[in-house]
This record gives sequence, structure tokens and C-alpha cells, in this order.
Amino acid sequence: TIIMVAFNMSSFNPGVFILLGIPGLEPFHHCIGIPFFIIYLVALAGNSVLLYLIFTERSLHEPMFFFLSMLVATDLILSNTCVPKTLSIFWLGPQEITFHGCLTQMFFLHFSFAMDSAILLAMAFDRYVAICFPLRYSAILTHQLITKIVMGIISRSFCIIFPCIFLLKRLPFCRTLIIPHTYCEHIGVARLACADISINIWYGFAVPVMTVMSDLILIGISYTLILHAVFNLPSWNARQKALSTCASHIGVILTFYAPAIFSVLAHRFGHNIPHSFHILFANLYVTFPPAINPIIYGVKTKQIRDRINLLLSPKGNQ
Repeated sequence: TIIMVAFNMSSFNPGVFILLGIPGLEPFHHCIGIPFFIIYLVALAGNSVLLYLIFTERSLHEPMFFFLSMLVATDLILSNTCVPKTLSIFWLGPQEITFHGCLTQMFFLHFSFAMDSAILLAMAFDRYVAICFPLRYSAILTHQLITKIVMGIISRSFCIIFPCIFLLKRLPFCRTLIIPHTYCEHIGVARLACADISINIWYGFAVPVMTVMSDLILIGISYTLILHAVFNLPSWNARQKALSTCASHIGVILTFYAPAIFSVLAHRFGHNIPHSFHILFANLYVTFPPAINPIIYGVKTKQIRDRINLLLSPKGNQ
């Protein structure tokens, strides 16, 4: 009888959720919001400039920079999906979000993450072809192959994340719909349901992690082959030049995967780590990489560095 009453009081389409922010750090929300806002502005400005340069400069119309433009666009989606709502929580207090708004935010958050991982794998393949088969680079990375890779990246990311929407929509919600976070993510929302969420936990952890791990393994294989080819080059200058073309990509890989691996390990083994730290770190994860990636490419990639200097120089403005 109690179960039936609870089920009758539940809702498969709840009205609104309330996002609390970072539990335990509410007195510091205003202060925390300031660096997040600065990082957000850096991410918007840096990615917008990079996107503008790649689309307007013919010298940057190469496969490597096309994949980079995809990464930039995905980072912009990631930033704009989470950060504006987060800032409103920090500065205006707990915020309401509709159930469908929550599902939309959750989808684009996880979709962006899956996209980033797949794009980094495509960029590793691009560097592998460029260094191991330099004379056949244009013949291998044709427009047709690039189109297939792009369609594969988008469709795989969509197919991995889209089921999460149905896994959440099937659940009845009968508890207080308060999310102790700054944004909606799959398992965080599922935990509010008054039903068995074992499928959500299994799918939400196993499928994305296995996908990202397979990407990381393939990236590792690509760079093993790249390093083998580089160290077989006759001169030190040739080795240095080949490695310099990979430097920015390696920097972005570390920026993307290192926090993700740390977060997974912290959730699995860091039982003594305060919940507020997990939430703060999760927020840094959706703001820091989109801000730092354009800086890494701007500093480490000569073609982009030259274009930026030309854009900023007085002669470039004439």
C-alpha cells in the first residue's frame, strides 16, 4: 500500500528542479563566481577568435585545423551549456530549471564531452598520417574521408548520449527535486528518482567510460607509432620539427583527459574528499579546458600564432 501511494504521488514529468550550487560553499558563491566569469570570458573570446581565423584564412584550410575548428565549436557549446546557469546560481542564489531544460542541459553536457574525446582521436590520426606518411597526406586525408570521420564523430556521440534522455524520462520522481550541483548531469538527476536506477548507473558509467577509454588507447597507439617514426628521422632538426607539430595537441589531450581520470578516481576512491570539492572540480572541468585550449594552440601552433600577430599588429589593421 505504501509503495502504491508513493507511486501515485510520483511524476514521470516533474515540474522544476532546483539547482543549489556548491553545497557547503554558499557563503563564498559570490567570490567563486568572479574567477569563473573571467575564465568564461577567456573561453568565449579565445574560441571565437580561433574559429574566425580558421574560417577566414585560406592557409588554415587543412584537415588539422578543420578538426581544431570542430573542437573549438564543441568547447563553445560546452561552456554555454553550463556556465551561464552556474554564474546565475553563484550571484543570484539557487535557480529553478524545468525537467526538459534539465534534460537538454544534461544531453549537451555529455554530448560535448563525447565529441571532444572523439575529435581528439581524429586529431591524433591526422598527426599520425602527417608524420608517418607525409608524402601521402593529401591522398589519404581526402574530403570524402574527412566527411566520413566527421559524420562518425557526431553520430557516435549522439548514439551514446541520446539513450540517457529516455533512461531519465522513464523514471518516476517523488522526492524533493533539489540537485546539490550547479548543472544537471545524468546520474545526479537519476538519484532523485523513487525507482531502481541500476540501469542508469550501469549505462551512465560503463558506456561513456568504455568509449573514452577506447579513444585514449587509440590515441596512445597513434603517438607510439608517431614517436617511433620521429626517432627514426635522420636529423635532430627534423625530429624537433615533427614533435613541435604535435605539442599543442598533446597539451590539449592532457588538459582534457587528466582531470577526467582524476575525477573518476576521486569518485571511486576519494571517499574522504568533501562533496563540495567534487562539485567545484566538476565546474572547473567544464570551464577550464575550453579557456585553455585556444591559448595552447595560439602559443604552440606557428600558423595560428602568425595569424594572431598579423591580426593584432598595426599593419594588419590597415
